[in-house]
Amino acid sequence: MNSFKESFEHLNRDPVMSYLIKKIGDKISIEDRHEEDLAKAISQLIIEQQVSFKAAITIKKRFNNLIKGLSHQDVLKTSNKNLQSIGISFKKVEYIKNVYDYFLKNNLNYKDFTDSEVTKELTKIKGIGKWTAEMFLIFILFRKNIFSNGDLALINSIKVNYNINNLSNKKLDTLKKSWSPHKTTASLLLWKSIEEKIFFQKDN
Repeated sequence: MNSFKESFEHLNRDPVMSYLIKKIGDKISIEDRHEEDLAKAISQLIIEQQVSFKAAITIKKRFNNLIKGLSHQDVLKTSNKNLQSIGISFKKVEYIKNVYDYFLKNNLNYKDFTDSEVTKELTKIKGIGKWTAEMFLIFILFRKNIFSNGDLALINSIKVNYNINNLSNKKLDTLKKSWSPHKTTASLLLWKSIEEKIFFQKDN
């Protein structure tokens, strides 16, 4: 919890964030999805695209078991059928192979890149969109000020916690501005809120 101290101090000005910090602040983590092997890290994020949280965990476990001890070349040589057999769609198998191919050919130090440079570079890989790049920035590079407009769970969490049915871009921008430069912590709290079904109550 200490690593979020500065973020919590900033976000506490927001009554919703203050409530979530009190209720679930000790349950959030930025390290639970960290992975040193960048090709594997992005492949796991591809698996997470458009599937439920529980389904993603199951498929990621199977994927990790399947590629255990394999080099990047070995993963590329793994048959598409083999990868599909663990619950990965044909399209995602293609995207995962694109990722492994990319990292065989490129050895870049993303830590030196700005957020937008990381996004620009990763989205060159077919199958990697803005959301995947943003998750990479949060969970692999531990960037502090990332919020993904394209993440449905985050948007739904805002709607429930802030009691907003129609969340306009203007309102979202205002909220994001108030959380900056700690948007990542705000995101982690909003995700955990949905996961734990703990939402802001005005009378608290």
